[in-house]
Amino acid sequence: MKQPLAYIHPAAKIASGVVIDPFVTIDCNVEIGEGTRIGSNVTILEGARIGKNCNIFPGAVIGAIPQDLKFKGEDTLAIIGDNTTLRECVTVNRGTASKGKTEVGSNCLIMAYSHVAHDCKVGDNVIISNATQLAGEVVVDNYAVIGGGTLVHQFCHLGAHVMIQGGALINKDVPPFVKAAREPISYAGVNSIGLRRRGFSSESIRDIQDIYRYLYLSGLNVTDAISRIEAELPATPERDEIILFVRNSKRGIIKGYA
Repeated sequence: MKQPLAYIHPAAKIASGVVIDPFVTIDCNVEIGEGTRIGSNVTILEGARIGKNCNIFPGAVIGAIPQDLKFKGEDTLAIIGDNTTLRECVTVNRGTASKGKTEVGSNCLIMAYSHVAHDCKVGDNVIISNATQLAGEVVVDNYAVIGGGTLVHQFCHLGAHVMIQGGALINKDVPPFVKAAREPISYAGVNSIGLRRRGFSSESIRDIQDIYRYLYLSGLNVTDAISRIEAELPATPERDEIILFVRNSKRGIIKGYA
């Protein structure tokens, strides 16, 4: 349903059942899946790809060019998965030549005034609370929960199922399954409540806690802790995910609380 007061470029591909409120602007080279609702004063610019059954609240801007001086006008995308909600004044910039696209997954909730910068990759079932700012090329894995007002440095990686306290300053990678809190940001335990809500068994949660005791409470450096984990703890999907994350971390993982 298109409002007469909305502007839709003739080349935009709008599926059936999309509701478009007044004063919306939709540029060329835009695709929007069926069942999505676009609130008033939303701006959707060239390169946006929005999935099915999304809910885009008033004032959001999707697909604006990157705030990156290296951007030279290359064709890039801003992709929003299915069943995702972007609240008021959320901004999702499109990618640069580095990655070619910015991605927000399916079943996400991005709360008001949050920013997802160029070339970020946000997984599925992620919650990003109000006024959180993701700098360029940040990766956020599935089921992460980020508290309001959090600032995430470029190139950081937030693992799956993490819980980040509000107002955090993130300048290191946050490994999966943990809570991150305090100032400076530090390991604050395993996100056991979140894991239980998502069906992790008590045994799996205990195994994860054992792994992080080696990493954060043993007095070992990260390399020695990983070697001990591999030698002394049984292989599980969660153990292997943590080891792979730590080994692949380019910025280093957050520290334990001193």
